[in-house]
Amino acid sequence: RSAAEEAMKEATAIREKEAAAYAAFKADADTNVAAIAKAVASIENGVAGSFLQSASAQALRRLAQSSSEDLLGEVDRQELVSFLSGSQGNGYAPQSGEIVSILKQMGDTM
Repeated sequence: RSAAEEAMKEATAIREKEAAAYAAFKADADTNVAAIAKAVASIENGVAGSFLQSASAQALRRLAQSSSEDLLGEVDRQELVSFLSGSQGNGYAPQSGEIVSILKQMGDTM
């Protein structure tokens, strides 16, 4: 009987640890999805400049730079990070439609 109680305690501890890890993952994923949605809406409404200064843009930039996420190809990742940083090098400014497409692809992948 005590072995069974000990096994139950151990199983409960494992489930609680997994539940906490899932809750943290879900909160992070929800934040990322919300940032993508805000970015798409801002760019489509022509207010990308104010969006780029927001906390959502910072979160999206971190997500795009993250090596743990395999959401984008390297070219799309670089273009998105460049746009979010406001530093499109060599005078090239990507079309907002292209950025919206990249963001929507990220959202679909997540």
